[in-house]
Amino acid sequence: MNTNSTDKAQSECCNQQQRNVAFFSTRSYERVLFSELIKKLSVANDSPINATFFEHPLNASTAASCHGYTDVVVFVNDDINAATIKVLKRCGVRHVALRCAGFNNVNVNAAAKAGITVSRVPAYSPQTVAEHTLALILTLNRKTHKAYNRVREGNFDLGGLMGFTLHGKTVGVIGTGKIGQAVIRILLGFGCHVLCFDPLPDNNVTTMGGHYVTLDELLERSVIVTLHCPLNEQSHHIINAESIDKMTQGVMLINTSRGGLVDDNAVIKGLKTKKIGYLGLDVYERESELFFDDHSQEIIQDDIFQRLITFPNVVITGHQGFFTIEALEEIAKTTLDNILTGENTL
Repeated sequence: MNTNSTDKAQSECCNQQQRNVAFFSTRSYERVLFSELIKKLSVANDSPINATFFEHPLNASTAASCHGYTDVVVFVNDDINAATIKVLKRCGVRHVALRCAGFNNVNVNAAAKAGITVSRVPAYSPQTVAEHTLALILTLNRKTHKAYNRVREGNFDLGGLMGFTLHGKTVGVIGTGKIGQAVIRILLGFGCHVLCFDPLPDNNVTTMGGHYVTLDELLERSVIVTLHCPLNEQSHHIINAESIDKMTQGVMLINTSRGGLVDDNAVIKGLKTKKIGYLGLDVYERESELFFDDHSQEIIQDDIFQRLITFPNVVITGHQGFFTIEALEEIAKTTLDNILTGENTL
């Protein structure tokens, strides 16, 4: 993992050749942040980064626009498959830099064969996503979103707003990396009993008070289950009809990690049977067609997503768990470090 600081990158950048960098799937707040940081690098050490920002995503169809660029910077919904890699290779691209932690949208093997390095931001303020996880838990539990709307309309009736005390409850955390551990610390602070599952247990988790158990035991005992694991072949649809059947009646399910961890059809069935009593999502398996854009004047064609938002016990946010100024600044700094060093950081 690349943990070099931006200061180190600044001291070395004069020795670097010019990097022509294309940023894809960018929004105004990212363009401002990256532009300001690149300008600071330039003032300090004549930064060799020349940046171009595109709003459209990078995929096999748009990759031809990368002629003349040495590096491309991509986000969670860009599609860097084998076909995209092939075009990038022809264009002379040498480095794909993800400005995020997950890299399931990149064909790493194809990149390696093409001689293209791949970097990511493995850890950016894990507390940021952890805090959003708790925001979903508390919103679903205490129904603050509904109370807010009622009070604005002059309705102070408490009917239907009943929640439960989080203190003393058993919460299951699937995935105990940096974000998972940040969630565990917060839950322990609330006085919860925390069960954990991860193929690679971490001693820090047991030291702080978490308890590793099997996945089945976690599902069977937890009143809240929250996902914080990467998306890969082993974890794809880890929440499915079989795993939902093992959960406690009325369980709260939270996913702020990757949409592909959850089988949406199984979740809808679980909501209809009331096996799942609460659902909080910040990610969605087909979010690339929806998230980060304004579709308020359109008819959304995704029937599964439309079904999910009809349930009164479902809260969905548009992949904003990472969205704090501290996290964005850290993402920008690490991404530019990765470009200047040009190393693989997977």
